[in-house]
Amino acid sequence: MKMRVSAVQYHLHTIHNFEEFAAQVEHYVKVAQEFEADFVLFPELFTTQLMSIGDEHGKALPIEALPSFTEAYRTLFQGLAKQTGMHIIGGTHITSEEGKLYNTAFLFYPDGRVGEQKKLHITPTEVKEWNMGAGDSLQVFDTDKGRIAILVCYDVEFPEIVRMARARGADVLFAPSCTDDRHGFHRVRYTCHARTIENQIYVVTTGTVGALPTVDFMRANFGQAAVLTPNDVPFPPKGIMVEGEINGDMVVTADLDLDLLTLVREKGSVTTWRDRRTDLYTDWS
Repeated sequence: MKMRVSAVQYHLHTIHNFEEFAAQVEHYVKVAQEFEADFVLFPELFTTQLMSIGDEHGKALPIEALPSFTEAYRTLFQGLAKQTGMHIIGGTHITSEEGKLYNTAFLFYPDGRVGEQKKLHITPTEVKEWNMGAGDSLQVFDTDKGRIAILVCYDVEFPEIVRMARARGADVLFAPSCTDDRHGFHRVRYTCHARTIENQIYVVTTGTVGALPTVDFMRANFGQAAVLTPNDVPFPPKGIMVEGEINGDMVVTADLDLDLLTLVREKGSVTTWRDRRTDLYTDWS
């Protein structure tokens, strides 16, 4: 089984209406379509660009306004997934349930279905500045190209939850991210590499680039897309199948061979998944 994945380094800049946002999204989707991608990944929190539309006084919209765009966001991505025949992971969008905000990732299937994964681990900034709630369950998603999981930015820094996703059969982890400096970026990037080695899976990650000068906590972005592999002979020595130019406005694409994962789990130089010592520590299945 093989799948082609594209990851979008989404360029944040001030916009004036939802139509501008939709046109930018469609541009990236069409780029991935031209490369005949099966999956397209957008970054975490990229819909904060909608806050830059502003109110009648020219002040940026508050984070609490983003859920009002949810229906339009879902309609846009559902339509693009159907039109292109691709699976689109629409980064994350802020949703609201019972008065609480959630940082929610969406998977849009080509047949119109929509999967959701709330961010499970919330950063101190998300709690303090945005009063964000945490999701309470891990989802794995079956597709006609394989089983995947979506864990958002900070989530990937917790090995237990990725171990759980692999135990439930996920071979590819999509990790949309949003980081504002090198420290945050490298925390996510290094732990993505670690998760590929620990679980012998692929990780596809990307982040926001550009800036939203009027939107608090989105004024700086430091991002780079990458498709990461286990560090073993069938794969690139550094575990990097492809990566973008840091902070560039671009899309990167790579082919994933799921059969190679099975091979290295059985006969690799190391067999980290098979050699777990579940007699000593919890099996997170």
